[in-house]
Amino acid sequence: MTFEIALLGFAALIAIGILLHHPSRTLGIPSLLIFMGVGLALGNGEYGFVYDDLDLTSEIGAVALNVIVFVGGLNTSTANIKVAYKEGGTLSSLGVVVTSVALALCMYWLFDFSFLHCLLFAAVVSSTDAAAVFSILESKKLKLKQNTATVLEFESATNDPVALLMVMVLTQLTLSSEASLALSELTMTLVMQIGVALVVAFVVAKVASLLLNYIHLQEWGLIPVFILAVFVLATYSAEFAGGNILLASYVAGVVIGNSVERGMEVSRHFFNSLSWLAQSLMFIVLGLQIFPLELLPVFWQATLAAILLMFIARPIAVQLCYLPFRKASWQKRAFISAIGLKGATPIVFALIPAAAGVEHSLTMVYMVFFVVLFSVVLQGSALEPLANKLQLNQEEEPPSSTSTDR
Repeated sequence: MTFEIALLGFAALIAIGILLHHPSRTLGIPSLLIFMGVGLALGNGEYGFVYDDLDLTSEIGAVALNVIVFVGGLNTSTANIKVAYKEGGTLSSLGVVVTSVALALCMYWLFDFSFLHCLLFAAVVSSTDAAAVFSILESKKLKLKQNTATVLEFESATNDPVALLMVMVLTQLTLSSEASLALSELTMTLVMQIGVALVVAFVVAKVASLLLNYIHLQEWGLIPVFILAVFVLATYSAEFAGGNILLASYVAGVVIGNSVERGMEVSRHFFNSLSWLAQSLMFIVLGLQIFPLELLPVFWQATLAAILLMFIARPIAVQLCYLPFRKASWQKRAFISAIGLKGATPIVFALIPAAAGVEHSLTMVYMVFFVVLFSVVLQGSALEPLANKLQLNQEEEPPSSTSTDR
C-alpha cells in the first residue's frame, strides 16, 4: 500500500467517524466507540483490506496519547492542581499498585493463568485513561463538588508512569524467567522517570513561555505553531533523557497553559482540534488492529476481569488511598471508586508485550479491548446519574444565596 492510498483511507475513516459523532452523542454513545467501531467495521478483511502492524499501531497510539495528555494539561489551571495533587498523586501511584495486585490475585484464583501473566494484565488495565476522563467529563458538562473532577483529571494525567513502568518490567520478566529486578532498582527507575520528566518539561516549557511573552509575536497564528514545537522539544527531550514522556507532556501543557500571556484562546482552539484528530486517528487504528473474530473466545474471561476490576480492585485501591484523607466525604470516595474510566491507554499498553512477543499477549489485547468497552459504556454512562445520586453535581443543589461549595 502506498502512502497516498493510506492517507486517503485514514482521511475517509476520520471523516466518517466525525459525521457519526453528533448522532452518537444524541444516543449517548462515547466518541471513542464510534471511531473504534469505524475501524472495526471497515478493516481486517471485511472489505478486502487487512491491517495488522502491532509496532505501527503502538507508535501511533503513543504519539496520540502524548498529544491528548498535553492538551489536557494545557487546559488545567495551577489552582486546580494545588487542590488535587495530594489525593490525585496518591491515587496515581499507590492506587495503581494496589489495583494491579488486587486484580492479579483475583484473576490468579479464578483463571488458569500464571501469576506473572495475571499481574501483567492487571498492570495494563490499572491506570485510568486521560483521554477518556477529559473527553467524557467535558461532554457531560458536569460541575462536581469537592473538586472531584479535578482529582480524577489529575489522577488520569499522572498515573501512567507507574503503570507503564510496571508493564515494561513485567514484560521483561515474562520474556525471561531468569530476569530479576530488585525493589530498590525499580524505585530508582521510577524516581528517575518522574524527576527527569518534571525537570526537563518544566524548564523547556517555562523558558519557551518567557521567550514568547517577551517577543510579542504580531501574527497570532504563529503562537500555536511555536507551542507545538515546544511541546515536541519538551516531551521528547525528557524521554531521551530517561524521563516519562506522558508525564512530561502533562507538565509542559500545564506550564505553557498557565504562563503564556497572549494568544492562548487561539492556541487552545488549535490544540483542542489537534486533540480530536489524535483521538480519532488513535481509536481508528486501534479498531483496525482488532480482529473481530478473535474477540468472541475471550468474551467471558474479559467480562469477568472487567467486573473484578470495576467492583473489587478499583474500590479497594481507592478506599485504601483515601485513608489519610479523612475529610473526604463517603460520597466522593464512592464516586471515585466507581469511576475509574479506561480508554485507549490500556490498549496501547497491551501492545507493548504483544509487540515484544510475550506468550498469550494477543489474547491479552482482546481482553483489554472488552475491559475498555465495558468501562466506557458502563462507567461512562453512569457518570452523571451517579453524581446526581450522590449529590456531587452542583446543578442538583437547591438554589440558595447562602450555600457554599465545600
